[in-house]
Amino acid sequence: MGRAEVGTPKYLANKMKSKGLQKLRWYCQMCEKQCRDENGFKCHTTSESHQRQLLLFADSPGKFLHSFSKEFSDGYMELLRRRFGTKRTSANKIYQEYIAHKEHIHMNATRWLTLSDYVKWLGRTGQVIADETEKGWFVSYIDRSPEAMERQAKADRKEKMEKDDEERMADFIEQQIKKAKAKDGEEDEGQEKFTELKREENEPLRLDIRLEKKFQPDTVLGKSALTKRPASEVDEKVFKKPKSIAGDSQTRSALDEIIKQEEAKKERANRKDYWLHKNIVVKFISKSMGEKFFKQKAVVQEVIDKYQAKIKFLDTGEKLKVDQAHLETVIPALDKPVMVVNGAYRGSEALLRKLNERKYSVSVEILHGPLKGRIVENVQYEDISKLSG
Repeated sequence: MGRAEVGTPKYLANKMKSKGLQKLRWYCQMCEKQCRDENGFKCHTTSESHQRQLLLFADSPGKFLHSFSKEFSDGYMELLRRRFGTKRTSANKIYQEYIAHKEHIHMNATRWLTLSDYVKWLGRTGQVIADETEKGWFVSYIDRSPEAMERQAKADRKEKMEKDDEERMADFIEQQIKKAKAKDGEEDEGQEKFTELKREENEPLRLDIRLEKKFQPDTVLGKSALTKRPASEVDEKVFKKPKSIAGDSQTRSALDEIIKQEEAKKERANRKDYWLHKNIVVKFISKSMGEKFFKQKAVVQEVIDKYQAKIKFLDTGEKLKVDQAHLETVIPALDKPVMVVNGAYRGSEALLRKLNERKYSVSVEILHGPLKGRIVENVQYEDISKLSG
């Protein structure tokens, strides 16, 4: 039966039925066609035009998947920017408004399986600030447009100008006072502390006087007579701290402080939201591919776009392209080689020396480079992974 003519009651009835959203399972993304029932969808899948589209998709599936994913993400982010701005908003609310448009890109045609995976990806790539609550995921748009950056720069300059010289001098003096107090506290640690003499009103006064004998003859054969030195001289020799040792401790403390500051700088510079490295052993923790690959170990053969990797399973030898959200690091036995995948020593090869199960951290020894032999404490489990043999 042919199509109804324009303007006929049948044509208007078909238009009213097709208005609004239909069932997702009867939608063909490649042909961008929505069918109203199962019979219509079955007829569409057997049509010649649909078969041609499937042949095009089979030639380059990655190209179409990337195109659909980019179009979906651009539409979602454009709605977030225009409709909600930088306000903290429920991710599901934005998604419901996005799919209200009939000709939107459906999520089952993208690289993300669920909305949660998409929101996590937005957070990792720095496009939004994402946080999970009991009510679901919430996102806040990060405005990096030239106008917003210029407004932020003007506000920073204005705040800097408002802080006059007197305030800067007051801050400097306060910092110097804190440093002086900290230094005096370190010097007073090794000295004897004197307390004030306090006595209750009704408490009797007691004196404990011990007299030393001036002369004590040697009664034991073979013991040489030693000249007795004053107690103050003995105490001074025993308890007095040599100047050289005190100076060395101050030098060491200053050196340790410099090392801590440098490690803090390296930690800030090398701490990233992506951690995949080539030739490390990882564990596949997603059930999206079935029970066959769940919790199976694999080797990273290639890192793609920082957040994805091509892995090869150790048991079956099968290869798979996955996102880092579906992987976790592997902790080897003691004295086995590992790679630091995140943090201050990112990319360094090391040996696992100690395991602290209470703090979920390890101690490693750097193997190569100018820092060879250095022991790094309190490295978190997720910051290291086993190296493949």
